[in-house]
Amino acid sequence: MPENPNTARIFRFGLYEFDGLTGELRKDGKARPRLQGQPLEVLLHLLDRPGELVTREELRQRLWPSDTFVDYDHSLNTAVNKLREALSDSADNPRFIQTIPRRGYRFIASIEVMNAAATNAAPIPETSPEIREPGTALPIPNEARSVVLSDPEDLPPASHRVVRILFSLIQVMYLSFYVISLANLRQWEPWVSQEVPHAKWLFVVVVVTALVGIPVRLYLLSAAAFRYRGLTRRFLKLFPALFPLDELWALAPFLLLDQISTGLALAVTAALLYVPFSQRSLLLMGDGNSKQS
Repeated sequence: MPENPNTARIFRFGLYEFDGLTGELRKDGKARPRLQGQPLEVLLHLLDRPGELVTREELRQRLWPSDTFVDYDHSLNTAVNKLREALSDSADNPRFIQTIPRRGYRFIASIEVMNAAATNAAPIPETSPEIREPGTALPIPNEARSVVLSDPEDLPPASHRVVRILFSLIQVMYLSFYVISLANLRQWEPWVSQEVPHAKWLFVVVVVTALVGIPVRLYLLSAAAFRYRGLTRRFLKLFPALFPLDELWALAPFLLLDQISTGLALAVTAALLYVPFSQRSLLLMGDGNSKQS
């Protein structure tokens, strides 16, 4: 196996620090399981060419001699999956290793490189280019992550079937809110007009947000039912717009105050305020169980 110049370097990317000589991996200064064997060699080869496409054939030649008889595709997929697991990365929403379908892989995170033999030397920043394949997701900067949201690295993996069912039920719940509210608009309009000042603006908000929400929920429901690829990536893009919509509709129980108590309406609203975060966490947990490279 050819000598790799990266083995004498220390790399920093995201929250991680990787020693190419020892295979030691640290996150926020805390030791992670040491990389060994094929996952180690794949990472070293990708770090040697940050931002560039490394083909599957190049990795095959590096990992296995020409006279080795092995299922290259399966073994390479396994090595990349193990590497992604070590870095808490995702194929659908990559932060470090981007898959170029049927071609190879690319290391997309910005890195700092230091000589392991001279740790006091100034780090040499190496920024990977921003050229990406059409339809692929941009990595999410760590500094841009909100502390109130679950970090994908902290979420346990979950069954894709369970995730799809729960995610679909949430979409059905919101669809029910929209349809029932519009269907009973005439019934609760007189009561709300008496209790709420400037109630006409409330009616406008309810109608407009429901009409916007219905097609969005139908899209997400069909995406979950038919197992759309990249659903998590698409939902994360929609999340900033869906979040205020969902938080607004968490107040839907108050439209039923003529039928339920104020205390019950407050309790249900409090639970609904968490639902937007639960949708995001569910999809990320499903991604954590993904074995696709």
